[in-house]
Amino acid sequence: MFKIALTGGIGTGKTYLSKHFIQMGIPVFYADEEAKKLYENQPFQQKLDELFHHEGLIVNHRVNIPLLSSLVFGDEQKLQALNALVHPAVMELFEQWAGQQHSYAVMMESAIIYEGGLAHYFDKVIVADAPLELRIERIMTRNPNLTREDILQRMARQMPQQEKCCMADLVVCTGETYELSCKKLSADMHF
Repeated sequence: MFKIALTGGIGTGKTYLSKHFIQMGIPVFYADEEAKKLYENQPFQQKLDELFHHEGLIVNHRVNIPLLSSLVFGDEQKLQALNALVHPAVMELFEQWAGQQHSYAVMMESAIIYEGGLAHYFDKVIVADAPLELRIERIMTRNPNLTREDILQRMARQMPQQEKCCMADLVVCTGETYELSCKKLSADMHF
């Protein structure tokens, strides 16, 4: 089975692009959604509690996500420890899910394929890309409470989009040339 990763920074159109792959018969595993489900899993919660030993992190079998975020962001060691717990668990879920699919290819959509050191799990990595101003506009549309500065700060915490594009097997622009890119992608995609 051919395994594809779809990645890109915030607002690049990964989820929108993934729908085209579904239409092409390639099932998509959404890593962020599956990672969120992990936080509802009691054995996973226990591992978090053992890792961080912080009162109030888990209350009534729920992880206090804002508290967890405040613990790890800005502290590289804690962030790496969290990633070392989350990434293997998500990849295990992906492998289980992929084994249940009946298609010639499967895809994982995740913003942190390169940051998480996950690229080696896949046969190909596709990066969604879009112009900066379009990305900002998309993010503000779906998150009107975020300011331009908030968005730029979030982008600054991610791997630069240009680096991702340089490492990709394929880059798909989801900006003004998006329709053309999708037509070419459908025509060129042979596994």
